[in-house]
Amino acid sequence: MRLVEGTVRVDDVDDFVAGLDAVAVETGTTIQAFDARYVVSRRHLERAVELADRAIDRDENVARDRAVEILLYAAGRRQITDALELGVSTGPNRVVVLVDAGVDGDVGGSAAADAAAAVRSDVLDTAEPTLGDYDAERVRAYFDVDDAELDVVHGDLEALVCERVALLVVER
Repeated sequence: MRLVEGTVRVDDVDDFVAGLDAVAVETGTTIQAFDARYVVSRRHLERAVELADRAIDRDENVARDRAVEILLYAAGRRQITDALELGVSTGPNRVVVLVDAGVDGDVGGSAAADAAAAVRSDVLDTAEPTLGDYDAERVRAYFDVDDAELDVVHGDLEALVCERVALLVVER
């Protein structure tokens, strides 16, 4: 898994997604863009990929598309429309773009590297760090994390978000 970080102005979400899909098809990778305000860490997305792949392997996936299944897990939601809040929106966006070749290939990581380079050069307006620059209040509201729960884990919001990602499996 590779993460490409930066900013992009999105005039039309469908066109933006189509551009990512074209890179994904050309490179044989899975690409999913996230609003960086919701991504608490690299581990958050790694866990989403692990669990999405496990669901697909077990034929328990909700979405037909691997990128969408990863989005569902990252969001901790079973409804695609609810999970889309973690994606990009019209206007300026700070993004984390996940690029992954999957469990079946990409020996040496060349496909993922090529896809990440294409996203960096052809999709983003500016490549710059965005991971870890999340909006804690937005994340807490989206993942329904209250003060008492946060106190139990000594303020480790990442741990609670990763728990929400994992709990999606249980909520069948």
